[in-house]
Amino acid sequence: MIEIDRVSKAYDTRVVVDDLSLSVPEGAFCVLLGPSGCGKSTILRMINRLAPFDAGVIRVGGEDVREVPPEILRRRIGYAIQATGLFPHWRVEDNIATVPRLLGWPRRRVRDRVEELLQLLRLDPETYRRKYPHQLSGGEQQRVGVARALAADPDLLLMDEPFGALDPVTRLALQGEVLRIQQQTKKTVIFVTHDIEEALRLASVIAIVERGRLAQWGTPLDILENPASAFVAEFVGGEGIGLHLLALRKVADRLRPDETADGEPLPSETSLRDALAAMTRRRTDRLPVVDAAGRPLGAITLGDLVR
Repeated sequence: MIEIDRVSKAYDTRVVVDDLSLSVPEGAFCVLLGPSGCGKSTILRMINRLAPFDAGVIRVGGEDVREVPPEILRRRIGYAIQATGLFPHWRVEDNIATVPRLLGWPRRRVRDRVEELLQLLRLDPETYRRKYPHQLSGGEQQRVGVARALAADPDLLLMDEPFGALDPVTRLALQGEVLRIQQQTKKTVIFVTHDIEEALRLASVIAIVERGRLAQWGTPLDILENPASAFVAEFVGGEGIGLHLLALRKVADRLRPDETADGEPLPSETSLRDALAAMTRRRTDRLPVVDAAGRPLGAITLGDLVR
């Protein structure tokens, strides 16, 4: 879906992206993870030609982005940023409809698409479509920004730290919404963050960027279990890597089949971290486990969590 082949970018004498190569498969949720200033946002801006690059090739859907007129390319790519970029004097429905109208969609199709997206982002169309951005909370504005990015049904969605300015509760809720939408629509997403917790929650694959170069590429579990360098190990958790691993692994991976325990059971898809929290809260070292239908599967112990 996206090929970045030996791409470099410098501002004056400062190299921002340095001989970077990576390939993002169709339907992946790829998170670009790294410290501030490592080149993550520049990579996104080069993909949709908001920033030129000095060397290399970027292909989207097999096409060299430099051979596609910028306005055509950007209409094919959804782009969501932290500041939302909503037009303040336009109503919500007009903000969402920006690209479909530029593409000449019929009025009825535009109206139906706006309603579909508001429902997808769990914003009641009758309540929100005629509001202005200043009448919305930060989380609602960000939802509208995501809806606008999805409006023309792009195959590729670029998201540049879209939830960075939100409070933790709203941020967690929107992470869940974006993940649900991506799993439902199967769109390819490239998401920029410097937050390891956010990356682990969302990513199917992670590209860790260090000073404009690719430090490691792999699934969240691959990277936590086999960091490629001291930089990667420290960035993804250092001494806390074990806690991140608990968040990725499931109770189903560690349960003791057919054994029993007292107390309210845990679903088998519960993360080991949530199982640890449950044991701590209930002051026990053993809990029963059930499947999605509530049928007993076995038990899990505190020792199993750290095995």
